[in-house]
Amino acid sequence: MSAVPAVPGPAWTEVFRAFLYLGLTSFGGPVAHLGYFRREFVDKRRWLDETAYADIVALCQFLPGPASSQVGISLGLMRAGYPGAVAAWLGFTVPSAMLMIAFGYGASALREIAGNGWLHGLQIVAVAVVAQAVIGMARVLCPDLPRTGLAVGAAVLMLVVPSAISQIAAIAAGGLLGWAFLAPGKRLGDALSFRVARSTSVGALILFFVLLAALPVAALISGNQVVALVDSFYRAGALVFGGGHVILPLLQASVVPQGWVSNDDFLAGYGAAQAVPGPLFTFSAYLGTVMALPPNGWVGGLVCLAAIFLPSVLLVIGALPLWNELRQAAWAQSALSGINAAVVGLLLAALYDPVWTSAVFTFADAAIALAAFIALIVRTPPILVVLATAALAAVVA
Repeated sequence: MSAVPAVPGPAWTEVFRAFLYLGLTSFGGPVAHLGYFRREFVDKRRWLDETAYADIVALCQFLPGPASSQVGISLGLMRAGYPGAVAAWLGFTVPSAMLMIAFGYGASALREIAGNGWLHGLQIVAVAVVAQAVIGMARVLCPDLPRTGLAVGAAVLMLVVPSAISQIAAIAAGGLLGWAFLAPGKRLGDALSFRVARSTSVGALILFFVLLAALPVAALISGNQVVALVDSFYRAGALVFGGGHVILPLLQASVVPQGWVSNDDFLAGYGAAQAVPGPLFTFSAYLGTVMALPPNGWVGGLVCLAAIFLPSVLLVIGALPLWNELRQAAWAQSALSGINAAVVGLLLAALYDPVWTSAVFTFADAAIALAAFIALIVRTPPILVVLATAALAAVVA
């Protein structure tokens, strides 16, 4: 299969439409998002093949920040350059951010939302989405016993020692074992064309570290609340590994002790974040909206949203071109075979914990999850599966 080459001009509108659909329908958290992306861009649109997609996922698992959003930005950049990257981020992020800002204006009504049956249905549908992704990726990326063994080993490591460090260690070990013991693949998959100049790539990485070091100093010297907000949310986005849920304690430590957001409002927003599609990092838009000090409201929401995602954008622009060159070497092909197998193992572990353990509590839950999985396998549109699963869970609850 050949990737559809990136094209100039109106291609960014195609990217925006595709990611806007995903931003409106992708429930279930970052692991489920990767499943939705795979279905949309590998299976349906054929923008790239399974191996190339796995290479992008592997890199974004290494980088701090929200892996699913970074994969989306990477796909947009590959498809339509910088306009495509912006279009992908906007399409995937804006629906969730608007909902979280709206929730922020009605925060007092959110404290009971986490107990609703329809929310439980959204968690159940994530089980089906992730299961489909694991099976599809394993079929291509773990076709033999050594790579299957690497996947199982990565899954066991994550289940026994669940942490962001274990995730990085599993990917690193997969790369080392692949480099040492796996023969180079016959093909890498589709070429990844990002059209980013080397100088731009290096400049983005430099800016990432400069802001990380300079913003705390600027916030301390200026005493400006806007700079303090940007510093707190930029730092959270730059230092978190392991997906969206890991950022919650970092944000709580940043905004609750200082009195910017009450703990009750913080927890209410966390409950609401589970009920909306798109990236969990849009929780930042809610926090900016309910801030006790200005900027707050929708302006504060947009400031915090931009600050928390900026590190991800800089890292993607900085790392992807270097990654694309690295993956051409024969030794890197062997390492990537191991890394890709480890990524399958990480998804397998996530399928059990937290996806299964947080959603399936009864036989009825398991039956609903199985029905949703079968519906996806037979190519039922994901939005219909999401709506039907949520409705069924609400009736059963």
